[in-house]
Amino acid sequence: MAALLLASVFVIATAGLVYELIAGTLASYLLGDSITQFSTIIGVYLSSMGIGSYLSKFIKKDLLRFFIRVELLLAVFGGSSAAMLFIAFSEVSEFRILLYGSVVITGTLVGIEIPILMRILKDEYDFKELVAKVFTFDYLGALLASLLFPLVLVPQLGLVRSAFLFGLANALVAWATLEILGKDQPWMPRERPKVWFVTFLMALGLGGGDYVTRWGESLSFPDPVIAAVSSPYQRVLLTKRGNDLRMFLNGNLQFSSTDEYRYHEALVHPGLSALKDAKNILVLGGGDGLAVREIWKYPNVEKVTMIDLDSAVTDLATKNSLLLALNQNSLDSKKFHLVHQDAFRWLKSNKDVFDFIIIDFPDPSNFSIGKLYSTRFYDLVKSALADKGLLVVQSTSPFYAKKSYWTIVNTLTASGFKTAPYHAYVPSFGEWGFVIAGREDYKIPDSLPDNLRFLTTGMLPDLFEFPSDMQASSTQINRLDNQALVRTFEDEWAQYVR
Repeated sequence: MAALLLASVFVIATAGLVYELIAGTLASYLLGDSITQFSTIIGVYLSSMGIGSYLSKFIKKDLLRFFIRVELLLAVFGGSSAAMLFIAFSEVSEFRILLYGSVVITGTLVGIEIPILMRILKDEYDFKELVAKVFTFDYLGALLASLLFPLVLVPQLGLVRSAFLFGLANALVAWATLEILGKDQPWMPRERPKVWFVTFLMALGLGGGDYVTRWGESLSFPDPVIAAVSSPYQRVLLTKRGNDLRMFLNGNLQFSSTDEYRYHEALVHPGLSALKDAKNILVLGGGDGLAVREIWKYPNVEKVTMIDLDSAVTDLATKNSLLLALNQNSLDSKKFHLVHQDAFRWLKSNKDVFDFIIIDFPDPSNFSIGKLYSTRFYDLVKSALADKGLLVVQSTSPFYAKKSYWTIVNTLTASGFKTAPYHAYVPSFGEWGFVIAGREDYKIPDSLPDNLRFLTTGMLPDLFEFPSDMQASSTQINRLDNQALVRTFEDEWAQYVR
């Protein structure tokens, strides 16, 4: 009996943390990749566990039967939570109430488990040994969950199937407890059909989880989803309607094929055209290959090195036929070199010098990305930049996120760069901002490559003029030890997130 229940502690501790991680990831994915989502989910979940622990004291009899029922309820609520939230996101107006309600229920049930188990085991061990054993298995289970979640569960199973897998684990704990420890109990025949039904339901969900995910995403996105993959870092989707191909990372639009050329021409050409003989180019991010497509319009370029963390994006860029047509097979060149690594770490060990550096990261919505907009990161970039070289940074919207935009500009200035802020209108995003920076003053080029679809030489000066509602402002500098940009970005964009 004792060995089985201690093994149950390990399983339910693993499952409990997985449910918490799934809730936080789903909140970030559906509501915006935000530190607030994870922070509030964790806070609500842990406090709900405390409520569950408190409520457990009111259970006076039939502890084993009650434990089995808690496991079944947890299997149902925790195991189906991801599927339910995916489907409900586009159908329920008060989605946050449903999200946090699910977290409260799951957390409360998880909080009840351990106190009940300890009371069941109290006659098997003395108090000191009981506490030590239970919490040892509890913490080891949490460790396993924290390793499994990013390394195995998300990339291999996805969120929906991972939730069903651990719902099945809770159901199997209930089944084992019933069949081994409850075999002589008069209530066993009444509980067995419930255990079998929930176990079957979770197994069915595990087997069909991919269909649920695709269905939920089809409801969440206006256009049909044609490709989807989960990596350890993010959920990557391609949608298509008519001629409009779109890529989303964690639910955030990265480009629309109807106007991405505006963004990528504005990102690349004002800076690269100002360098008359740029040969060695570095691209940080930009795994879709669209910025590299623009680079190849300069025949003097001899080498392009791309540093992109997530192979899921670059795999799509090199294998999906629609994306290949859009990026014009830009990543298939003997002059192109791809490295899958964190840009921060790569720059620390880099010894090469580049004439032009394109920094095309996602917006600074969390600390892991925010560090790539910090003074420390720009110091590393400077060490990789040729004396007369230039870099360009995509810098979010100077209209919707004005303080965030100027924080990036001011941070580059604080790192010793001379900056040239500019903006362009991209219909899918609205007014969008960029910054060119270098050791010397930037001069607007007097020519551009032929056959551009958006930029003309005559319009370049206007890009560097800002109207009154986007004028420069004083901001904090984004440093590694304050991550001011992440908080500013979150505050400014919160009003546009459902």
